Amino acid sequence: MFSRALKPIAAVAVQNGAKNFSTTSQKNFKVVVAGASGGIGQPLSLLLKQNALVTHLALYDLAPVTPGVAVDLSHMDTPAKVTGHKGPEQLADAIKGADLVVIPAGVPRKPGMTRDDLFNTNASIVRDLASVVAKEAPKAIMAIITNPVNSMVPIASEVLKNAGVYDPNRVLGVTTLDVVRACSFIGEINGVDPRTVSIPVIGGHSGVTIIPLLSQAKPAVKLTNQADIKKLTERIQEAGTEVVKAKAGGGSATLSMAYAGARLAGSVLRGLAGEANVVECAYIKSDLTEAGYFANPVLFGKNGVAKNLGYGELNKFEQELLKAAIPELLKNIETGVKFVKK
Repeated sequence: MFSRALKPIAAVAVQNGAKNFSTTSQKNFKVVVAGASGGIGQPLSLLLKQNALVTHLALYDLAPVTPGVAVDLSHMDTPAKVTGHKGPEQLADAIKGADLVVIPAGVPRKPGMTRDDLFNTNASIVRDLASVVAKEAPKAIMAIITNPVNSMVPIASEVLKNAGVYDPNRVLGVTTLDVVRACSFIGEINGVDPRTVSIPVIGGHSGVTIIPLLSQAKPAVKLTNQADIKKLTERIQEAGTEVVKAKAGGGSATLSMAYAGARLAGSVLRGLAGEANVVECAYIKSDLTEAGYFANPVLFGKNGVAKNLGYGELNKFEQELLKAAIPELLKNIETGVKFVKK
């Protein structure tokens, strides 16, 4: 069923030093954060202001505080110019000429909510942002954080298709937080610095669609009991709910998501700048499985996704995880496509 999976490069390349967001002094790119005043957007913008590849950081949000957030960040002694853009009437100026548009915009999860509960509100936001990207920056990379990611990437893709500017290599879902969490948890188990851990996390970005390939982790996970492996897998899959419950009504994952989003954005920019061997997991248009979109390690280059690296050999447990994930992914993708077509 899944014979089209590609052989991945060495697992260590999945991380590829991406935790260092400022590996070069070259500054070439305009980056937009759409949803910049929110719980993810503000720390994400803080991290991106420190990225030496960012020439212009454009912050967009509906919130009245957005110009103030921009002024606040502009006082940091890093070179990136910061501009604030508030409300729909200023969205085009924010997006115009962008190289990368990172989208954390949307409403967060609250206790008892699933990612699907967020769908209608967030779907409208992503649809409208994609429409402006199509007009003002059709060559921009779109990196979508807004949940449910499994449906939001198809929505953006359909909007760009309708506008005649769709490039599947330039639209991706940010699943980096699943990798970050897996590395953190494995680091705890192994008693090592989590930055030395590498593991591909494939599939999607919700529940059973999150598939950590523990068999490919480097160094190997110090778990031999299948029950413990299953428990760790489920913790990675439900880590978002763990945060929602711990915040007791105060929101969902924001700081860790901002960190993960900045890491992915940094990798995209490094690829655009011509750096070789920049690899991250991302949710992209794919023909590796029955699902039309799928997350796994990809190589970034000067035009976005340069190569889909596949997911390699799965053990029996992981094959069962994949089998369970595909129907959910298909449903999520169909929901996104239907939203644009209706």
